[in-house]
Amino acid sequence: MIRFILKGLIRDRQRSLLPIIVVVTGVFLTVFLQCWMTGILGDMIDFNARFTTGHVKVMTKAYSERIDQTPNDLALTETTKLVESLQKQFPDMEWIRRVRFGGLIDAPDAIGETRSQGPAIGWGIDLLSPESDESARMNIATSIVKGKFPSQPREVLISDQFADKLKVGPGDRVTLVGSTMYGSMTVFNFVVAGTVNFGSGILDRGSVIADINDVQLALDMPDAASEILGYFKTNLYNKNQAAANVTRFMSSSDKANRYAPVMISLRDQNGLASMVDYMDIVSAIFIMIFVTAMSLVLWNAGLLGGLRRYGEFGVRLAVGESKGHVYRSLVWESVLIGLIGSVIGTALGLLLSFWLQKKGIDVSGFMKNASMMLPAIFRAQVTVESFYIGFIPGLFATVIGTALAGLGIYKRKTAQLFKELE
Repeated sequence: MIRFILKGLIRDRQRSLLPIIVVVTGVFLTVFLQCWMTGILGDMIDFNARFTTGHVKVMTKAYSERIDQTPNDLALTETTKLVESLQKQFPDMEWIRRVRFGGLIDAPDAIGETRSQGPAIGWGIDLLSPESDESARMNIATSIVKGKFPSQPREVLISDQFADKLKVGPGDRVTLVGSTMYGSMTVFNFVVAGTVNFGSGILDRGSVIADINDVQLALDMPDAASEILGYFKTNLYNKNQAAANVTRFMSSSDKANRYAPVMISLRDQNGLASMVDYMDIVSAIFIMIFVTAMSLVLWNAGLLGGLRRYGEFGVRLAVGESKGHVYRSLVWESVLIGLIGSVIGTALGLLLSFWLQKKGIDVSGFMKNASMMLPAIFRAQVTVESFYIGFIPGLFATVIGTALAGLGIYKRKTAQLFKELE
């Protein structure tokens, strides 16, 4: 019977073309919306994790209380032992040290006098170690606009916008004027290896990236770090596992000591908790509303399709076909239409989502003055749910609508059939 119904759908386009187009459109929009909302939330979390928060972060209790000021006088000490301890205690995570600092970048002229200067935020990360993943994690190599990646000590990367403001380029000397871990003044010279563009307004306005050993030397921080970031080896943030790791670490922490290390998870930093929860709720509600709306549309499409064919059903009943057989054929027909439309719509939605996952949409023009750590390019993200979420409105709603409409077949009377045939 299915083969017979399929042939009928192929040969009678008036009966199948419009319903399939409606199903394809609804499923395509449902799949694409789910991938897009998931991608935006994932990009925001990933961007913050790579640059500032990690999946979890370890720092001193006193530092955590004034984290917005990056108080390096309250930084972690003896970090080599601490990292080794963290790796033994949490082998499912990768632990890296970073020094965050602020200061004045001075660009001298040919005779050493100040030509231009400006405030900067900086990161001391492991740039020169062959085994380090920091460059890949922060997408430094692909973000270089001019010059090259640092290859030796005392080379620094400056954001391209900041470099234009200072009128410096690769090969020029710049000076960091700041304060050490102990509060004294420091003046440290760097050579600009290259300029970078991260695509985030808050980073591109004035950021500096140098090797952590150089920064430790400049700020008098031997074996010290502002913070130690932990990343799951899967590179995917797992909020439940992160929370479990924090609870486990804090159970053995000396809560009375202001300089004892404490651990916090990503969602508890930079105001991300409310944003993550809000985005989770909004995206879930938005997708649920859209799926429900598309379900109602396709339900009604199946309902109207069945109602319009009551005349056809009457003829089939008049020639002796049983009501049960007519009803079953109608339901199987809607199953085929829903299945064909859902497969095509899901395929089209996934194709567009895969393309946007790779290319993304550049929104940097809208975030030049942004004060939050947001990516400049938003991308879709294809998940396991993307492969089946479209079948909810595409297949089930269509079949249910057709099944309800088909109940009218059992109410048909012989007297009505002869009147319709006239």
